[in-house]
Amino acid sequence: MQTHIATTPFGRRPMSLAMLAVQKEAAEIPEGKTVDKWQVYRDLCEAKSLIGVGDRALAILAALLSFYPDDHLSEDNGLVVFPSNRQLALRAHGMSEVTLRRHLAALVGSGIIIRRDSPNGKRYARKGREGGVEEAFGFSLAPLLMRAEEFADAAESVRADSLALKLMRERITLYRRDIAKLIEAGLEEGAPGDWNGLWLQFREIVNALPRRATIADLEPFVAELLRIRHDIDKLLETHMNVHDMNGKACRNERHHSNSNTNDHYESEPAYEKDRGKVASELNMTAMPATYPLGLVLRACPDIADYAVDGIDSWREFMAVAAQVRGYLGVSPSAYAEALEALGQESTAIVIACILQRAQDINSAGGYLRALTEKARAGEFSVGPMLMATLKTNSSPSRLVG
Repeated sequence: MQTHIATTPFGRRPMSLAMLAVQKEAAEIPEGKTVDKWQVYRDLCEAKSLIGVGDRALAILAALLSFYPDDHLSEDNGLVVFPSNRQLALRAHGMSEVTLRRHLAALVGSGIIIRRDSPNGKRYARKGREGGVEEAFGFSLAPLLMRAEEFADAAESVRADSLALKLMRERITLYRRDIAKLIEAGLEEGAPGDWNGLWLQFREIVNALPRRATIADLEPFVAELLRIRHDIDKLLETHMNVHDMNGKACRNERHHSNSNTNDHYESEPAYEKDRGKVASELNMTAMPATYPLGLVLRACPDIADYAVDGIDSWREFMAVAAQVRGYLGVSPSAYAEALEALGQESTAIVIACILQRAQDINSAGGYLRALTEKARAGEFSVGPMLMATLKTNSSPSRLVG
């Protein structure tokens, strides 16, 4: 048992009222209280953002805990560990002494450990006649025992926030998938509505999504996506109600048409046609489409003339675009550079747009190289080019299905 707690640090280290409050709180540990030291440590690791402690400081705390002889912290077994800086640095994976001292100070400042300095500042234990430790000087782990419930609650709060953030991100993902596919369905079915405007709004929201965000940061994006989803539902519901009025025969015919519609985002049909070397140049794995295929073909209908059996999937679209590249006179090196800078899907869209405006472009290869350089500099994106092409080729004729 400890007979005295030194309240002031040795040497030039300053004393603060916060440190005194931690020491006073640690002196009021309920009798018989014990906690699993590694469970407390795991709670601290999860709640480090709330407690205000870093990874390196936690690594030192793990090293300190390794010097405690039992798995459970209790006053009966003493709460002071007294390793030298050399021993502590070795167990902290060879951390330098300067870094060690800085992070030990951070642990003390966060109220996670308490310095119990000896008169000369050395760390040691004094044993009694029976061989037991009567008094020890070093670092007291009493705050871990006293604040175990606080750390557990903080860890639970972090886990709850993490789960809520995960669920919100899942919700955003579902909205993105639904909106993209429903806009494509609206275009392919020829449903009346400003589908291009909705698509531009949708892409603006998606492009503004932050990679790292809190729940509060994502709430406005969820609200905007939900609004677009509701607008789409209204347009499609109106379109379906109009068709329902035409009788059961039309409804059956439309159902037959929908059963043959390909899913351009997830379950792409196998690419069964032999495209030779062109197919080998493309990675034919399933990939998420940035733009609906129906919208792209509506903007660039000429590329469908180069497909033997039509274009029913993104894989076929990219394969046909790779063929058209040769017809336009784009060199393999220019095509390879575009693939690297833009990606397969965006490069295929750019080639389709170039084909659509072929009569206005003197050198398709030079034009593609210029766009590639702009893309590398962050000055070019496919969206505005596709929308501009769509405005000049707004034919309502159905190109897919």
